[in-house]
Amino acid sequence: MNELVYLLLGSNLGDREAVLRQAVDALVSKGFSIKKNSAIYETQPWGITDQPVFLNIVLAGKWSSSPDELLVLCQQTEIQLGRVRTVKWGERILDIDILYFGSTMVSTENLMIPHPGIPGRRFTLIPLNEIASKKEHPVLKKSTAELLELCEDDIGVKIYSEF
Repeated sequence: MNELVYLLLGSNLGDREAVLRQAVDALVSKGFSIKKNSAIYETQPWGITDQPVFLNIVLAGKWSSSPDELLVLCQQTEIQLGRVRTVKWGERILDIDILYFGSTMVSTENLMIPHPGIPGRRFTLIPLNEIASKKEHPVLKKSTAELLELCEDDIGVKIYSEF
């Protein structure tokens, strides 16, 4: 397949930046080839707001296998770095979301591509816009820049550091 894939990584527990860097290393070691990455952004929590602030980064890369196999890799990486799933949208050491998988669309019980949260989340759109402002959402037929302009989410998102 070797499609251009976009991933969103986030952490709000422990040494957040170190966790993101370890996650990137783990993904690369298992065959995810990074072509571009955003800066690391500090973002206010979304969903459940009474928790520590997040660090987020978006990666664009190549993956030569299926979306399902990428999902497995993402979940294995989360677990490897200490993720325990308890509360939806709760605090976590690591979260990895598949945003886009080329132009492929997937809708199963375990995986939705494009990620359904893209249009409504500034913490996703701002780093994605940094590296893929012209990327068109295959369902909404709008670019990342257009989606960001239309996004009504008002949580704080600011650059934390370069990656």
